[in-house]
Amino acid sequence: MADSLTVNVDSSPKLELYAKQEKNISYETEHSPSSIQKALAEFVGTYILIFAGCGAALVNEKLPITVVGIAVVSGLALTVAIYSVGHVSGAHFNPSVTIALAVVQKIHFKLVPVYVVCQLMGATLATLTLKVLYHDKVEIGVALTQFSNPTSYLEALVWESIITFILVLTICGVATDHRGSKDLAGVAIGISVLINIIIAGPTTGASMNPARSLGPAIVSGNYKNIWVYIIGPTIGAVFATVLYTFLRVTKPAQPEPESYHV
Repeated sequence: MADSLTVNVDSSPKLELYAKQEKNISYETEHSPSSIQKALAEFVGTYILIFAGCGAALVNEKLPITVVGIAVVSGLALTVAIYSVGHVSGAHFNPSVTIALAVVQKIHFKLVPVYVVCQLMGATLATLTLKVLYHDKVEIGVALTQFSNPTSYLEALVWESIITFILVLTICGVATDHRGSKDLAGVAIGISVLINIIIAGPTTGASMNPARSLGPAIVSGNYKNIWVYIIGPTIGAVFATVLYTFLRVTKPAQPEPESYHV
């Protein structure tokens, strides 16, 4: 009887399912991406984003595709990058996003400098690639994010803060919250970039990303107003993550009071 009991317990479908789940959990834990793999994914994703975004700006000088064309290319490039390597690193591709997520403990602070360095390297190499491929056909300075009169420093700072806030709030809603629709996360985030560029592109260049501004600045040697494109997006990103952290806090459902009808 003891032997029979042992056989029945071992062959229980529930125990078999539990064993499979334990095996899968162990596999995922042991084979989760390393810091090097995450850093490389950030480098590649940022390269794709900046190569396409800055490339569209350069093309616009020869073949006018307008701000709408640049917006579409940038949004689609981000979507492609997210679906390509986002599952490895989390698809930040943006120092402001990395810093903001670290503030609300969505990423360990020790990864912040690694991510940021790789993002800046990817952006710089992408811009340098465009400069080499285009030779002297187009001035690489065209890819710089700039603003001019009558836009003031404060107005540019506010513009960059607001559009980055919109971008990062979208990221929080669809990518960091388990209640969000992660299957369409890349599409939603790409659309937010597209909208922001159409709205703010003619005014500030709609950077939303210090790496997007620093890459061309480093290659061209032109750092004019660069602080606006570092501070503005970071302020907007941090505010978005902090706000969404407050919004996503859920409390146990309270029983509704009984209704009495006459």
